[in-house]
Amino acid sequence: MHNSDSKQLYDTSSSSMLQSAHLQQAVESQLSQLPTLPTLQAPGAGQASAPIGVFDSGAGGLTILSALRQELPGEDYIYVGDTAHCPYGLRSEAEITQLVLEISRFLVERGVKLIVVACNAASQAALATLRATFPVPFVGVVPAVKPAARLTRKGRIGIIATNQAARSPYLQQLIADFAREIETYSHGCSELVTLVERGELDTPTAEEVVRQALRPVLSKDIDVLVLGCTHFPALRPVIERVAGSNVQVIDSGAAIARRTRSVLEAAALLKPSSNQGGQDPSGRLEVWCSGEPASFRQIASRILGYPVVVHQASQLAQPTTSAAHEEEKE
Repeated sequence: MHNSDSKQLYDTSSSSMLQSAHLQQAVESQLSQLPTLPTLQAPGAGQASAPIGVFDSGAGGLTILSALRQELPGEDYIYVGDTAHCPYGLRSEAEITQLVLEISRFLVERGVKLIVVACNAASQAALATLRATFPVPFVGVVPAVKPAARLTRKGRIGIIATNQAARSPYLQQLIADFAREIETYSHGCSELVTLVERGELDTPTAEEVVRQALRPVLSKDIDVLVLGCTHFPALRPVIERVAGSNVQVIDSGAAIARRTRSVLEAAALLKPSSNQGGQDPSGRLEVWCSGEPASFRQIASRILGYPVVVHQASQLAQPTTSAAHEEEKE
């Protein structure tokens, strides 16, 4: 039994850029063993001391950044939150592709050696285009459908994501590939993205919004809940409280971080002389946003658990071509 709405997990750069990126992404992102990737040449590629780029439509990708810094604490990172255009879940694939091409160009110009697309909508819409355009490895995210199907004991799993991801053929293909024998209930919860972007992570209001959002999937007596949006782990304490102890809540952050490590290892791009096994981040972090930096600084500091300085990338704040066209018509 299948509904619609999801989003999340990992994926990595493939040597075949002409293959079906969506299917390849689904297979790669389910912690399967992937072929060794070639070392690619770009401003940061081939330089083990270069930073890792990470981007999202807003603050959600910071949950992925946290997992990356835990797995690879000695690495340096450049994070971009496209807050001027958030949320991506309400935009067309063409708009999303245009936006993330500019963000990736911004990161490549700053010499990153690898880019983590910490956004499900962007991974689904533009990963193939990004890989074909820029000569650095990309790691993307997709929903953790396969792990959820393996974990369930009742044979019923729930998937929450943005509204657009819930309706996507991509999610339905993931379900068909990895959860064919499982009852799968997916549901759109874009209102949870709004909570995170407002910085409402654990308040009575947040709990009530989460309770209403989860009601359709929890009513199906599921025992595994997939957080199919990178924003949602920021609400994990509330989600787990509402879901109850009989529902296992899973997300892809740790798996994406492990996948990033394996890509860097395969290309001999792990930063030298860094304490990769430690727990505390020691590498440098540079944070940018396309919108207003003061509010993003507050949200980012709350999600990461330590204060950060946020710079504004005003060149990324321009409207997409289609959005500009709509403004002209008005």
